[in-house]
Amino acid sequence: MAQVNSNLSPDTPLEYQSSIGRLNIFGFWVFLGAEMALFATIFATFFVLDGHTGSGPLPSELFDLKNTLIMTLLLLTSSFTSGLAIHEMRRNNVKSMVVWTIITLLFGLGFLYMEIEEFVHLVHEGANIGTNAYWSSFYFLTGTHGLHVSLGIGWIILILLQIKSRGLTPDTAKKVFISSLYWHFLDFIWIFVFTGVYLLGMVGS
Repeated sequence: MAQVNSNLSPDTPLEYQSSIGRLNIFGFWVFLGAEMALFATIFATFFVLDGHTGSGPLPSELFDLKNTLIMTLLLLTSSFTSGLAIHEMRRNNVKSMVVWTIITLLFGLGFLYMEIEEFVHLVHEGANIGTNAYWSSFYFLTGTHGLHVSLGIGWIILILLQIKSRGLTPDTAKKVFISSLYWHFLDFIWIFVFTGVYLLGMVGS
């Protein structure tokens, strides 16, 4: 059990009230830096292979702006609801925090459903991971992001189960906050995917 520092201001958020919590949050920021480097490498690979479509279909022929905008709206809205969950947590309103977190998860699941549907459509149209270098890098980039979203959903569900059994404590609050940082990071990465992959692909860049 994490020890709460009694010398802290009463206004200190619950997740920062233990030294372990503060260290864990700092450590997670370091982890996100490593994740940023991972995605930067994957993006670099994608842009190097951009245009290497060979005889396969072009992204401008297959990408659907409407679906991509809906996917983007779902994920960005989930970032907002995740922020609301943290706000309610800091008000010690556990019920509202859980509700907003569940809504966040539903948006995330909606995003994954649409992404899988898109993959099925692309494969049906002849753009699979083995079609050419472009589509291989596309699936690697978007698939890696989708895998992170899936892991995030599973992780947050486990945290909600912990809160149900243990209540809201400095330890569980820290986990909620860290998972929210992770979720915001995934939304941030998606903005680059949306811009660098889909929008540029649609204009034939």
